[in-house]
Formats: sequence, C-alpha cells, structure tokens
Amino acid sequence: MSVNQKPVAVRVPASSANLGPGFDVLGLALDLHLEAGFGNAPAESNDADENHPLTVAFRHCGGTQDLWVRSQMPMGKGLGFSGAARVAGCILAHAEKHGAGEKEFDEAKLEILRIASELEGHPDNAAASMFGGFVASVDGFVVRIPTPLDPAIIVWVPQRQLTSTKESRTKLPANIKFEDAVFNVGRTALLVAALAAGDIRALSIATGDRLHQDLRFTKAPESKLALQAAVNAGAWCAWLSGSGPTIAAMVDHGSAQRIDEALPANGAKMVLGVAPQGAELFAI
Repeated sequence: MSVNQKPVAVRVPASSANLGPGFDVLGLALDLHLEAGFGNAPAESNDADENHPLTVAFRHCGGTQDLWVRSQMPMGKGLGFSGAARVAGCILAHAEKHGAGEKEFDEAKLEILRIASELEGHPDNAAASMFGGFVASVDGFVVRIPTPLDPAIIVWVPQRQLTSTKESRTKLPANIKFEDAVFNVGRTALLVAALAAGDIRALSIATGDRLHQDLRFTKAPESKLALQAAVNAGAWCAWLSGSGPTIAAMVDHGSAQRIDEALPANGAKMVLGVAPQGAELFAI
C-alpha cells in the first residue's frame, strides 16, 4: 500500500466567530469536534457525500478518496461547522498527497488555511479551527491571542435555523457610519488587550458591536433575549456566535451551571471549554 493510500484521520474543533466586534477577524476554538478521514471508517461515522462541505473542499484541493465523517457540531447554527469541515477537507487532501507527517503538516498549515478561508469567504472560523484557542486572522496572517484566562463557554442554540451565513451577510450594510467603525475598532482592540491581560472587568464592554449583531437580532429576537439573560446572570460577556442564531457566553467555571440554568428553555444548552489544540492529523 502506498503512503497516499494509508488510512488517515483529522480532528478539528468547532469555533465561535466575531466575538462581538471582531467581524471576520476574531475567533475562538471550542472543545466540540468534527472528525473525518479516508479508510478504516470508525463506528458511528457516516459517508460524506459529494455535496458535503468536507468533500467539496477535499475535491477542490485535489483529493480523490471517499471520505467518512462524524461530528458533534450542529449544522448551520453559528458554531463553525462549515469552517471546520472545509479545514478538514483541505487537510485530508494534503495528507493524501504527502502523508500524515507532522513536519509536512505544520509547514502546510497557512496554505491550507488560505484555501479553506477562500472557500468560506472569511478566515475567522477556519483560523480558530486550524490553530485552536483565541485567534486573530487578517490577510493570511494568524496570531493566537495569549490569555491567562481559562473560561467556560456556554452556548445556547435555538431549535430554529436562520438563513445561511452567506445569505445573512447580504443583509449587512455596504456603508457604515464613521462613529460605528470607531466603536468597533476600539472594542476589538480592547477585547484583545483584555484577553491578553486577563482583565475580566473589560470583557463586557469589549464585546460590544455596532456592525452586525443588531441587524441579525431582528431575525432572531429570542437570541438577543438569551444574550441578555446570560449577562444578567453574571456572565463576563456574551455575543452572537458567527451569524447566529447561537449565543456564546464567557463565564467562570464555578458559575457555569447557574448561568446555564438561567438561559431560556427554548434552546439547547452546552457548557464547553476553549479548545487549546487546533486541527490534529494522524494516521490510523
């Protein structure tokens, strides 16, 4: 069996994008995972058809094998399913050509991310899934944001699905007010600084937004109520995850259960952590 035919798998974390003001720039990896590969499909996995974003990315990068997939992530809810799937597909295509060697994979990560981000249309989810932790990504550069914080991340996922991220983006304004741009630039800078310094007090102000959240909340008023409920219950901060409708809240672990219980009952709730490890490639 040639190196390109050896069974290979990849494990990729979910993500929450924007974190409020960091539209298309900031992302956070979550310890909820998608696994995929070719050969030796594990139990409880499914075949990925040709329309699956995993397979589309795999074929786009020259992959030829049949793929399997299993995922803990809800689809189309704002937790980076498509970004994780596209990252996984691009990684598997690389592995089919070059094997699952750690050195080759590390050297290819930025190029893999570039392709996955092009397929996504924005880099924030894909960068978090590729590199783990809190990340900022602009024009092919990715920097992990160091932080002494180890928060719990509560996600509240309503049952109904909004329009797709692509369609949601068409509803955003082509022009914005100068003061709104300054507002978001300031909050984004403050958020990065607060994470790096571990300044919990600044997080609520730092996750404010004037570019996208209010417009998206008009289609998901229950999500806005869930965000406010999280903050009222003592969350450090909360934001619309990606294009929504999921809400993410950053809290201390000791308060996580209490805040989780304060969220509306008309949605699924999960208490997650930050995934410190990004995409992992291995032979099976």
